[in-house]
Amino acid sequence: MSTPVLYGPIGRSVRKISPYLETDELGVYVAALSMWSAAIGGTVKVSSRGNARPVLLWSALVAGTGRGKGTALRAAHHVLDKALGRFLATHTTSGITSGASMVNHLWEQQEATVETEHGRDVRALVVEEEWSEVLRRVKRDPSFTTKLRAAWDGATLRNTTKEEAQEVRDPAIVLHCHVTPSDWTKYVGESEAAGGSYNRILPFLLGSVPMLDDDRVSLPDIDGRELSDAYGWATARARVITLSEDARPLWRIVRRYARILGETLPEGQAVFIERTAEQTLRVAACLAASECSEAITEETLSAAFTLVRRSVQDTVRITKGATSPKVNRQPLSLADKVRARIEMHGGRATSSQVLPYVGASASEVKALPGVVVTVERSGKTGRPATVFTFRGDTSGDSVPQPASTDSDQKRSTSRYGEAQPASAEREENRAQVVSLDAYRPAPKQAPKSAPEPKRTEPHADPNPFRALL
Repeated sequence: MSTPVLYGPIGRSVRKISPYLETDELGVYVAALSMWSAAIGGTVKVSSRGNARPVLLWSALVAGTGRGKGTALRAAHHVLDKALGRFLATHTTSGITSGASMVNHLWEQQEATVETEHGRDVRALVVEEEWSEVLRRVKRDPSFTTKLRAAWDGATLRNTTKEEAQEVRDPAIVLHCHVTPSDWTKYVGESEAAGGSYNRILPFLLGSVPMLDDDRVSLPDIDGRELSDAYGWATARARVITLSEDARPLWRIVRRYARILGETLPEGQAVFIERTAEQTLRVAACLAASECSEAITEETLSAAFTLVRRSVQDTVRITKGATSPKVNRQPLSLADKVRARIEMHGGRATSSQVLPYVGASASEVKALPGVVVTVERSGKTGRPATVFTFRGDTSGDSVPQPASTDSDQKRSTSRYGEAQPASAEREENRAQVVSLDAYRPAPKQAPKSAPEPKRTEPHADPNPFRALL
């Protein structure tokens, strides 16, 4: 199974909270990208060959019951909630089971916002955590799949009723759903996909992860200033994102990959991956917008392709009747667990605050590199307390975080020119916006983390997908 690159500010945030989650980090990344595309879908489009279309990303998390689909959704909400202001609170809905109800929902929202300061707003995030229930009902409405296709394409939606005709132009609706592999096979049929109804959705199989030792640690706080600036930049005016020159050779590879794969797979599987190239372009545009850029670089396109390619592989597995793959997460080391406990208590923790939660004896903790042990006595007759700290800590170091990749630290050097610093380009493109307040108080957070260390990775092959072609 290919491992998608968790790219940009969204990817960095997902990696930061991943050690505290009992779910596959891929599901968090996918859900966050769908939310992000819904938020910017009203103003941002992507264009190739002069044809501009929406950047809307529809996704499905496919896994058995209790495999972390809901956990991934809530974690994605944690990543984007502050950066997007009140968008998620005011634009999220569910239970749309007919084409008429879809159009009616967008039309009512359009009417309610047409005279506001920012004008009409037809963005919507439809989250279906029990998508199988919706799929059972939509079988009765033949217009549902037709309007589903039109909504993904950004085409005009219409309802003709006796009372009043409803029309919504340039809809920006995103569907994110959860379903089990068996229900996907049962309700998402080959005929529907062949008509284009469900091959617009990117499915992802979630892997299993081990249970955490201590589930009382809350998710670390996310610094949403970078995404908040990007959100303000993306929604300030209409923007069209296009491919840069250095990305065009890879774009040709992506298109050939999609065509060759579609011709070699059985028809029952090929119909689900017909929009691989278009999905890759949309993902890349969303990633570029998260960096305040109107250009899709080779690095951005490559990261998008790793995600869509993983969806293609999962689609083939689902249509073959496969279940979620086994994914073994590397457990935290004893040193990592001890450091996390010490940081929770402000940089110093007693033995009773550490030992019961790390599964080790006092002698094992004392033997760890960097651990400083002191004995403190309260009063003349009080029992002495063993206190653990880390050597060199003042207010405490960060808890261990996954190492960042080169794609998050710098822009790759163009094969046609010299490298351009990412920070300079972002500052040049970024609009001056006011930080948006969160619509509700944030929960108790884990200690803030220090910046992630930079790690050098080997440069990818110019055509990393040759083996699969």
